[in-house]
Amino acid sequence: MSERPDDGSQDQEQEQLTVTPPKTWATGAPAVMHALEYSLAQTSPLRTGQTLLTMNQVDGIDCPGCAWADPAPGHRHRNEYCENGAKHINDEATTRRITRGFFREHSVSDLAGRSDKWLNDQGRLTEPMVKRPGSDFYEPISWHDAFGLLAGELTSLDSPDEAVFYTSGRASNEAAFVLQLFARALGTNNLPDCSNLCHESSGYALHETLGTGKGTVSLEDMHHADLIFVVGQNPGSNHPRQLSALEQAKRNGARIVAVNPLPEAGLLRFKNPQTARGLIGHGTAIADRFLHIRVGGDLALFQGLNRLLLEAEDARPGTVLDHHFIDTNTEGFADFARHVRSVDWDDIFTATGLTREEIEEVRDDVLRSERVIVCWAMGITQHKHAVPTIREFVNFLLLRGNLGRAGAGACPVRGHSNVQGDRTMGIWEQMPDSFLDALRDEFGFDPPRAHGMDSVKAIRAMREGRVRFFLSLAGNFVRAAPDSTVTEEAVRACRMTAHISTKLNRTHTVCGDTALILPTLGRTERDVQSGGEQFVTVENSMSEVHTSRGRLQPASPLLLSEVAILCRLARRTLAGKGPDIPWPTFESDYGEIRDRISRIVPGLHDFNRRVVRPGGIRLPNAVNEGVFHTPAGKARFTSNTYEMPHVPAGHLLLQTLRSHDQWNTVPYTDNDRYRGIHGSRRVVLVSPADLTALGLADGDHVDLVGVWTDGTERRADDFTIVAYPTKAGTAAAYYPETNVLVPLDSVADHSNQPTSKSVVVRLEPALRPAPTPVPG
Repeated sequence: MSERPDDGSQDQEQEQLTVTPPKTWATGAPAVMHALEYSLAQTSPLRTGQTLLTMNQVDGIDCPGCAWADPAPGHRHRNEYCENGAKHINDEATTRRITRGFFREHSVSDLAGRSDKWLNDQGRLTEPMVKRPGSDFYEPISWHDAFGLLAGELTSLDSPDEAVFYTSGRASNEAAFVLQLFARALGTNNLPDCSNLCHESSGYALHETLGTGKGTVSLEDMHHADLIFVVGQNPGSNHPRQLSALEQAKRNGARIVAVNPLPEAGLLRFKNPQTARGLIGHGTAIADRFLHIRVGGDLALFQGLNRLLLEAEDARPGTVLDHHFIDTNTEGFADFARHVRSVDWDDIFTATGLTREEIEEVRDDVLRSERVIVCWAMGITQHKHAVPTIREFVNFLLLRGNLGRAGAGACPVRGHSNVQGDRTMGIWEQMPDSFLDALRDEFGFDPPRAHGMDSVKAIRAMREGRVRFFLSLAGNFVRAAPDSTVTEEAVRACRMTAHISTKLNRTHTVCGDTALILPTLGRTERDVQSGGEQFVTVENSMSEVHTSRGRLQPASPLLLSEVAILCRLARRTLAGKGPDIPWPTFESDYGEIRDRISRIVPGLHDFNRRVVRPGGIRLPNAVNEGVFHTPAGKARFTSNTYEMPHVPAGHLLLQTLRSHDQWNTVPYTDNDRYRGIHGSRRVVLVSPADLTALGLADGDHVDLVGVWTDGTERRADDFTIVAYPTKAGTAAAYYPETNVLVPLDSVADHSNQPTSKSVVVRLEPALRPAPTPVPG
C-alpha cells in the first residue's frame, strides 16, 4: 500500500539553493553579526539591548531557546547568550503585530498554504480570535466570550477524558502547575507534552535504572570531568552555550569524544565570541576523537565498549571496574556481564560502521579517566531501541562508578527551556501516586488515578473520535508530531481546539469545528497583575530552578499571561462544581501558586524565599546522595538486545534534524550555514559513496519514500540531493518537512516516542516539481 499525504511542500516559498563547503568551526564573529542582524530586523536597537543585556542574568529574562544551565552568579558574562538565543528572544520581542485586519485578509485556507517561516514572520498575536463552525476566517472575540465558549464545551463533554491539554516546554512552572491542577480538578490525566515527542526515552530509561528521570550532573561537573561523550547531539546549533562548558572542560584537561553520523562544526572547533581567542584567533578544538557512526548504532558501540572493559578487567583484575560501587550500589551485574560478553563483534561493526581499532582507542580513553560524563539528546531518544541504548549508557557509567560523584554522570540534554520543569510541576499523563496524594492533601480533592494519554495516544484518540477538545499551552503541535497528515486530520476531528500562543504557527491553521487563538504575554514582557508585578520560574536541564522576569511593555493591552488565561478558564469551567481552589488569588499573585507548590514538590520547600536568591534552587537528586529509588533500592544493570533496522538494498537510513537557523519547528531563515546549505530546506544530505552506488548525483531532485515493516510507504516530494560527509548508508533531512515520513504507530519500545531518527527511505526521481509557492 502506498500513501501520498500532504507533506507541507506547498508551504515553501521560492527556493534558491546554493551550497558551500560545510564549516569546520562554529560561532566567532559571524555568529555575533548574524544574531544582531536578525534581532535588529525584528525590533529596535533599544529593545534589542533591553533583551540581550538582561538575558540569562540574575533577575533577568530566562532564554526560552534551550534548557542549558547558567554559570553560577558572579561567573556569568555580560553577554550570557548564544546566537540562536539572541534570535529567539528578539523573535518574541519583535515590533511586528498581527491585528484583526490581518485575519480579515487571510482565510484559514490561505494561511494553511503559507510556510512555517512566513507565519512566524508576521509578528505577535494581539487579541483573542475565534473561527466558528463553517467559517474559513478567524474573527475577534472578547476574553469573556472566549472563556464562555471554552467552558461551555468542556462542561458539555460526556467525560473529562474527552479533553486533552498539551504543554510545550515554553510554559513557566507556575503556568504548568495551574494547568495540571485544572485538568485533574476537571477529572482527567490527559496531559501530554513535548517530552513525549522528544525526550521520553531518557526519562523512561533513567527511571528504570536509576530511579530518577533526570540527569545527574551539574555545570561544575562538566567543567571537571576527565572524559565527556557527546552522543547523538549537535550543541553548536541546538544548545550553543554547551560549547562554552566543553571549552572550559578542555582547558581543565578533559578529552571529548563526539559520536555522530555527521561531522558537526561546533564539535570540531569553537570560537568563543566572548574571548579574543575566539574572535580573532583559532578558537578551541573540541572533539579529541570523532566517531563517525551509523545512524542508530550507539547501543552497539556502548555494548562494544562495555565488553572491552570487562575483558580489560579479566586481564588486570581489580584495576578496571569499581567493584565496591558495583557490589554496594547495583544489582544485575552478573546477567549483564554474561549478555554483553555474548554480543557478536561482527554485529557491532555492522551496526556502528566503526572498526575494532576505533572502539579500542575509546576504551583506552576511558581507562585513563577517573571522571566520565555521557551527554545525549534527540539523536538518541528518537529510535525504536532508544530506551535500551540509554540503559546501556547507564551500564557503561556503572561499571567504573561514574555516578553519584563529582565530575561524572548522566547528562540528557533537554531542548526546550522548561520541559524538565513541566514534569516537576505535574505535566505528565502518569504522575506517581505520591504526587497525586500530595495534590489531594493540599487541595481537598482526589485526583484521577488512571493514566491519561501521551501525545501519540492523544492523536490516535482524536482520530478515532474519543477526544473532542484539544488545548495547547504554547508549542506547534501539528508540526512537532509525526505523521503530518494523520495528525492534522485528527486535530480537525475535534469539536474545539484552542491555542495559548505568542505568535502564529501551522497549528493555528489546523482547526476543530470551533477554534480559538488565545494570545499571551511572552517571557520578555512585564507581567503586572492586581497583586503587583509578577515573575515566573523555570527549571533547566541540570535541575536548577530560577526566576525569569520580563522587561518590555506587552505587545498589546489585550494580552493575558499564561497563568491568567488558565486561572480564568478554570474558574469559569469549574464554577460551583469543582474543588474549592482559589483561582483568582493564583492569578493575582503567583507567589500563592509557589506556596502551594512548595508543599507538594520535594525539594521546593520555602520556594518563594529560596528561588529569588542568586542562582535559585538546585533540586536534590537522590543518585548523587547514593540513593536509588528503584524497587530494590539499587541501580540496575540491564541486558539489552539490539535489533538493527532492516535496510534493503538500494535504501538508506534517514535521520531528521534541525537546521542551524531553526528553533524547534520554526525556521528563522532557509539557511543552515554551518552545513553550507543556503536558500532551501528541501534538501537531503547523502554521502558521495552512496550517490555513486545509487546512480544519483549531487543536485538531482528526488522524492523521499519512507518504507515501513507493515508494507506502507510515505512520500515527501521533491528534495534536492546535496553530497555531504554523512556516514555511508545513512542520510539526513530537515524536520518538520520530513515528519510526513514517520507513521504515528512507529514508536520507541517502552517510551512510545516517535522514531524520527531512523527512517528507511529510498530516493526516487521526483514525480512532480514542488507546487508553485504562495507569494509571501
